[in-house]
Amino acid sequence: MLKKTNIILAMAGAAVLMAGTPVLAQAPAAPAPAAATTAAPAATPAAPAAAPAASSEDPATVGEAATGGHGAGGITPISMFMGATLVVKVVMIGLLLASIFSWTLLLIKMFEFGALNRSTDRFLEAFRGARTIADMRRVATSDEFDGNPLADMAAAATEEIELSRQAGLSVTGDHRDSALLRAQNAVAAVQAGLAKRLSGGQQFLASVGSTGPFVGLFGTVYGIMNSFIGIAESNTTNLAVVAPGIAEALLATGIGLFAAIPAVIFYNYFNTRISAYGTRSDGFSAELTNAISRQLDKGA
Repeated sequence: MLKKTNIILAMAGAAVLMAGTPVLAQAPAAPAPAAATTAAPAATPAAPAAAPAASSEDPATVGEAATGGHGAGGITPISMFMGATLVVKVVMIGLLLASIFSWTLLLIKMFEFGALNRSTDRFLEAFRGARTIADMRRVATSDEFDGNPLADMAAAATEEIELSRQAGLSVTGDHRDSALLRAQNAVAAVQAGLAKRLSGGQQFLASVGSTGPFVGLFGTVYGIMNSFIGIAESNTTNLAVVAPGIAEALLATGIGLFAAIPAVIFYNYFNTRISAYGTRSDGFSAELTNAISRQLDKGA
Protein backbone atom coordinates (compact mmCIF):
# COMPACT_ATOMS: atom_id res chain seq x y z
CA MET A 1 0.00 0.00 0.00
CA LEU A 2 2.83 2.36 0.86
CA LYS A 3 4.53 1.48 -2.36
CA LYS A 4 1.43 2.42 -4.36
CA THR A 5 1.15 5.65 -2.44
CA ASN A 6 4.77 6.58 -3.32
CA ILE A 7 4.15 5.82 -6.97
CA ILE A 8 1.06 8.03 -7.00
CA LEU A 9 2.95 10.87 -5.31
CA ALA A 10 5.81 10.54 -7.81
CA MET A 11 3.39 10.70 -10.74
CA ALA A 12 1.63 13.71 -9.22
CA GLY A 13 4.97 15.50 -8.77
CA ALA A 14 5.94 14.75 -12.35
CA ALA A 15 2.61 16.14 -13.52
CA VAL A 16 3.13 19.28 -11.50
CA LEU A 17 6.62 19.75 -12.94
CA MET A 18 5.35 19.25 -16.47
CA ALA A 19 2.53 21.72 -15.96
CA GLY A 20 4.82 24.27 -14.37
CA THR A 21 7.39 24.30 -17.17
CA PRO A 22 5.32 26.37 -19.71
CA VAL A 23 4.48 28.86 -17.02
CA LEU A 24 8.12 29.36 -16.22
CA ALA A 25 9.01 29.54 -19.93
CA GLN A 26 6.40 32.19 -20.65
CA ALA A 27 7.31 34.31 -17.64
CA PRO A 28 10.19 36.22 -19.34
CA ALA A 29 7.83 37.36 -22.12
CA ALA A 30 6.31 39.90 -19.79
CA PRO A 31 9.06 42.56 -20.39
CA ALA A 32 8.18 42.68 -24.14
CA PRO A 33 6.33 46.02 -23.81
CA ALA A 34 9.55 47.53 -22.47
CA ALA A 35 11.38 46.42 -25.62
CA ALA A 36 8.69 47.98 -27.72
CA THR A 37 9.02 51.12 -25.65
CA THR A 38 12.74 51.31 -26.31
CA ALA A 39 12.22 50.66 -30.00
CA ALA A 40 9.84 53.58 -30.36
CA PRO A 41 12.47 56.29 -29.65
CA ALA A 42 14.74 54.68 -32.23
CA ALA A 43 12.10 55.23 -34.85
CA THR A 44 11.58 58.85 -33.84
CA PRO A 45 14.87 60.22 -35.38
CA ALA A 46 13.73 58.92 -38.78
CA ALA A 47 11.61 62.03 -39.31
CA PRO A 48 14.49 64.51 -38.83
CA ALA A 49 16.64 62.33 -41.08
CA ALA A 50 14.16 62.82 -43.87
CA ALA A 51 14.43 66.57 -43.55
CA PRO A 52 18.14 66.77 -44.43
CA ALA A 53 17.48 64.44 -47.34
CA ALA A 54 14.86 66.81 -48.65
CA SER A 55 17.08 69.82 -48.09
CA SER A 56 19.97 68.13 -49.88
CA GLU A 57 18.46 69.42 -53.15
CA ASP A 58 18.77 73.03 -52.03
CA PRO A 59 22.44 73.40 -53.11
CA ALA A 60 21.47 72.42 -56.63
CA THR A 61 18.73 74.99 -56.59
CA VAL A 62 21.10 77.56 -55.18
CA GLY A 63 23.72 76.64 -57.79
CA GLU A 64 21.18 77.09 -60.55
CA ALA A 65 20.21 80.47 -59.16
CA ALA A 66 23.86 81.42 -58.77
CA THR A 67 24.50 80.86 -62.46
CA GLY A 68 21.40 82.77 -63.42
CA GLY A 69 19.93 79.74 -65.16
CA HIS A 70 23.03 79.28 -67.33
CA GLY A 71 23.22 75.56 -66.55
CA ALA A 72 26.03 73.28 -65.54
CA GLY A 73 28.30 74.58 -68.28
CA GLY A 74 28.73 77.85 -66.40
CA ILE A 75 28.61 81.36 -67.83
CA THR A 76 29.66 81.57 -71.50
CA PRO A 77 29.22 84.38 -74.07
CA ILE A 78 26.43 82.42 -75.76
CA SER A 79 24.59 81.76 -72.50
CA MET A 80 25.01 85.41 -71.51
CA PHE A 81 23.53 86.49 -74.84
CA MET A 82 20.60 84.09 -74.49
CA GLY A 83 19.95 85.27 -70.93
CA ALA A 84 20.06 88.99 -71.78
CA THR A 85 16.96 91.14 -72.08
CA LEU A 86 15.45 92.03 -75.47
CA VAL A 87 16.94 95.53 -75.60
CA VAL A 88 20.43 94.27 -74.79
CA LYS A 89 20.06 91.50 -77.39
CA VAL A 90 19.11 94.05 -80.06
CA VAL A 91 22.16 96.15 -79.17
CA MET A 92 24.45 93.12 -79.37
CA ILE A 93 23.04 91.96 -82.71
CA GLY A 94 23.35 95.45 -84.20
CA LEU A 95 26.97 95.75 -83.11
CA LEU A 96 27.82 92.30 -84.43
CA LEU A 97 26.28 93.16 -87.81
CA ALA A 98 28.26 96.42 -87.87
CA SER A 99 31.43 94.46 -87.17
CA ILE A 100 30.66 92.01 -89.99
CA PHE A 101 30.06 94.89 -92.43
CA SER A 102 33.33 96.51 -91.34
CA TRP A 103 35.31 93.36 -92.11
CA THR A 104 33.46 93.00 -95.42
CA LEU A 105 34.39 96.58 -96.35
CA LEU A 106 38.00 95.82 -95.45
CA LEU A 107 38.14 92.94 -97.92
CA ILE A 108 36.29 94.81 -100.68
CA LYS A 109 38.43 97.94 -100.44
CA MET A 110 41.67 96.00 -100.20
CA PHE A 111 40.84 94.21 -103.46
CA GLU A 112 39.69 97.53 -104.96
CA PHE A 113 42.92 99.36 -104.13
CA GLY A 114 45.04 96.43 -105.26
CA ALA A 115 43.32 96.29 -108.65
CA LEU A 116 43.39 100.10 -108.94
CA ASN A 117 47.14 100.34 -108.41
CA ARG A 118 47.84 97.55 -110.90
CA SER A 119 45.63 99.20 -113.51
CA THR A 120 47.27 102.57 -112.88
CA ASP A 121 50.75 101.12 -113.34
CA ARG A 122 49.75 99.67 -116.73
CA PHE A 123 48.10 102.92 -117.83
CA LEU A 124 51.08 105.08 -116.94
CA GLU A 125 53.35 102.78 -118.90
CA ALA A 126 51.09 103.01 -121.96
CA PHE A 127 50.50 106.76 -121.57
CA ARG A 128 54.19 107.59 -121.42
CA GLY A 129 54.67 105.79 -124.71
CA ALA A 130 52.18 108.06 -126.54
CA ARG A 131 53.69 110.52 -129.04
CA THR A 132 50.73 112.74 -129.86
CA ILE A 133 47.59 114.03 -128.19
CA ALA A 134 45.59 111.64 -130.38
CA ASP A 135 47.67 108.74 -129.05
CA MET A 136 47.06 109.91 -125.50
CA ARG A 137 43.34 110.02 -126.18
CA ARG A 138 43.37 106.55 -127.71
CA VAL A 139 45.16 105.07 -124.70
CA ALA A 140 42.96 106.89 -122.18
CA THR A 141 39.69 105.79 -123.80
CA SER A 142 40.64 102.15 -124.39
CA ASP A 143 38.52 99.45 -122.77
CA GLU A 144 41.54 98.14 -120.88
CA PHE A 145 41.66 101.25 -118.69
CA ASP A 146 37.94 101.90 -118.44
CA GLY A 147 37.14 103.36 -115.02
CA ASN A 148 40.74 104.10 -114.08
CA PRO A 149 40.86 107.60 -112.47
CA LEU A 150 44.08 108.65 -114.19
CA ALA A 151 42.78 107.43 -117.53
CA ASP A 152 39.60 109.47 -116.96
CA MET A 153 41.74 112.53 -116.27
CA ALA A 154 43.70 112.06 -119.49
CA ALA A 155 40.52 111.42 -121.45
CA ALA A 156 38.91 114.61 -120.11
CA ALA A 157 41.94 116.75 -120.96
CA THR A 158 42.39 115.40 -124.49
CA GLU A 159 38.63 115.62 -125.04
CA GLU A 160 38.73 119.33 -124.23
CA ILE A 161 41.60 119.90 -126.68
CA GLU A 162 39.70 118.01 -129.38
CA LEU A 163 36.53 120.04 -128.75
CA SER A 164 38.53 123.26 -129.06
CA ARG A 165 39.90 122.11 -132.40
CA GLN A 166 36.43 121.15 -133.59
CA ALA A 167 35.26 124.64 -132.60
CA GLY A 168 37.82 126.09 -135.01
CA LEU A 169 40.13 127.46 -132.35
CA SER A 170 43.85 127.58 -132.99
CA VAL A 171 45.00 125.41 -130.09
CA THR A 172 48.59 125.60 -131.26
CA GLY A 173 48.51 129.33 -131.83
CA ASP A 174 46.54 132.19 -130.37
CA HIS A 175 44.19 130.00 -128.36
CA ARG A 176 46.86 127.70 -126.96
CA ASP A 177 46.79 129.04 -123.40
CA SER A 178 43.00 129.14 -123.17
CA ALA A 179 42.74 125.59 -124.55
CA LEU A 180 45.35 124.37 -122.07
CA LEU A 181 43.51 126.11 -119.21
CA ARG A 182 40.24 124.44 -120.17
CA ALA A 183 42.04 121.08 -120.26
CA GLN A 184 43.39 121.70 -116.75
CA ASN A 185 39.89 122.57 -115.50
CA ALA A 186 38.55 119.34 -117.00
CA VAL A 187 41.26 117.38 -115.17
CA ALA A 188 40.45 119.18 -111.90
CA ALA A 189 36.76 118.27 -112.28
CA VAL A 190 37.65 114.58 -112.60
CA GLN A 191 40.03 114.84 -109.66
CA ALA A 192 37.33 116.38 -107.50
CA GLY A 193 35.19 113.29 -107.91
CA LEU A 194 38.15 111.00 -107.25
CA ALA A 195 38.15 111.55 -103.49
CA LYS A 196 34.43 110.79 -103.27
CA ARG A 197 34.86 107.68 -105.38
CA LEU A 198 37.72 106.27 -103.32
CA SER A 199 36.22 107.17 -99.95
CA GLY A 200 33.17 104.94 -100.38
CA GLY A 201 32.43 103.15 -97.10
CA GLN A 202 34.64 105.45 -95.05
CA GLN A 203 31.63 107.18 -93.52
CA PHE A 204 30.29 103.86 -92.27
CA LEU A 205 33.63 102.92 -90.71
CA ALA A 206 33.86 106.33 -89.05
CA SER A 207 30.34 105.97 -87.64
CA VAL A 208 30.98 102.50 -86.24
CA GLY A 209 34.30 103.56 -84.75
CA SER A 210 32.88 106.62 -83.04
CA THR A 211 29.48 105.34 -81.88
CA GLY A 212 30.13 101.63 -81.31
CA PRO A 213 31.42 101.98 -77.72
CA PHE A 214 28.54 104.29 -76.77
CA VAL A 215 25.92 101.96 -78.24
CA GLY A 216 27.48 99.10 -76.28
CA LEU A 217 27.52 101.27 -73.16
CA PHE A 218 23.81 101.94 -73.59
CA GLY A 219 23.16 98.20 -73.60
CA THR A 220 25.33 97.80 -70.50
CA VAL A 221 23.54 100.55 -68.58
CA TYR A 222 20.15 99.11 -69.49
CA GLY A 223 21.21 95.59 -68.46
CA ILE A 224 22.67 96.73 -65.13
CA MET A 225 19.47 98.64 -64.40
CA ASN A 226 17.52 95.41 -64.84
CA SER A 227 20.02 93.59 -62.62
CA PHE A 228 19.50 96.07 -59.80
CA ILE A 229 15.75 95.79 -60.20
CA GLY A 230 16.14 92.02 -59.85
CA ILE A 231 18.22 92.52 -56.69
CA ALA A 232 15.47 94.66 -55.19
CA GLU A 233 12.80 92.10 -56.05
CA SER A 234 14.76 89.10 -54.76
CA ASN A 235 15.93 90.88 -51.58
CA THR A 236 19.43 89.42 -51.92
CA THR A 237 22.85 90.89 -52.54
CA ASN A 238 24.57 87.55 -53.07
CA LEU A 239 27.20 88.14 -55.74
CA ALA A 240 26.68 84.66 -57.16
CA VAL A 241 23.07 85.56 -57.90
CA VAL A 242 23.75 89.08 -59.18
CA ALA A 243 26.89 88.39 -61.25
CA PRO A 244 25.28 86.69 -64.30
CA GLY A 245 23.00 89.65 -65.01
CA ILE A 246 25.86 92.13 -64.70
CA ALA A 247 28.07 89.96 -66.91
CA GLU A 248 25.36 89.91 -69.59
CA ALA A 249 25.20 93.70 -69.47
CA LEU A 250 28.97 94.13 -69.69
CA LEU A 251 29.05 91.84 -72.72
CA ALA A 252 27.31 94.59 -74.70
CA THR A 253 30.19 96.99 -74.04
CA GLY A 254 32.68 94.29 -75.00
CA ILE A 255 30.93 93.74 -78.34
CA GLY A 256 30.81 97.50 -78.88
CA LEU A 257 34.58 97.72 -78.48
CA PHE A 258 35.02 94.64 -80.67
CA ALA A 259 33.13 96.42 -83.46
CA ALA A 260 34.63 99.89 -82.95
CA ILE A 261 38.36 99.12 -82.67
CA PRO A 262 38.72 97.37 -86.08
CA ALA A 263 36.53 100.05 -87.70
CA VAL A 264 38.85 102.82 -86.48
CA ILE A 265 41.92 100.90 -87.65
CA PHE A 266 40.40 100.26 -91.10
CA TYR A 267 39.32 103.90 -91.39
CA ASN A 268 42.81 105.20 -90.71
CA TYR A 269 44.38 102.60 -92.99
CA PHE A 270 42.17 103.44 -95.97
CA ASN A 271 42.56 107.16 -95.35
CA THR A 272 46.29 106.61 -95.82
CA ARG A 273 45.69 104.65 -99.02
CA ILE A 274 43.33 107.33 -100.37
CA SER A 275 45.80 110.09 -99.54
CA ALA A 276 48.61 108.18 -101.26
CA TYR A 277 46.56 107.72 -104.42
CA GLY A 278 45.52 111.39 -104.29
CA THR A 279 49.19 112.37 -104.25
CA ARG A 280 49.75 110.06 -107.21
CA SER A 281 46.90 111.71 -109.13
CA ASP A 282 48.30 115.18 -108.39
CA GLY A 283 51.61 114.12 -109.83
CA PHE A 284 49.93 112.71 -112.93
CA SER A 285 47.92 115.93 -113.37
CA ALA A 286 51.15 117.90 -113.62
CA GLU A 287 52.65 115.28 -115.94
CA LEU A 288 49.55 115.35 -118.19
CA THR A 289 49.57 119.15 -118.40
CA ASN A 290 53.23 119.16 -119.38
CA ALA A 291 52.70 116.47 -122.01
CA ILE A 292 49.76 118.31 -123.61
CA SER A 293 51.60 121.64 -123.48
CA ARG A 294 54.61 120.06 -125.16
CA GLN A 295 52.49 118.58 -127.94
CA LEU A 296 50.75 121.93 -128.50
CA ASP A 297 54.10 123.66 -128.78
CA LYS A 298 55.12 121.08 -131.37
CA GLY A 299 51.89 121.75 -133.27
CA ALA A 300 50.64 118.19 -132.82
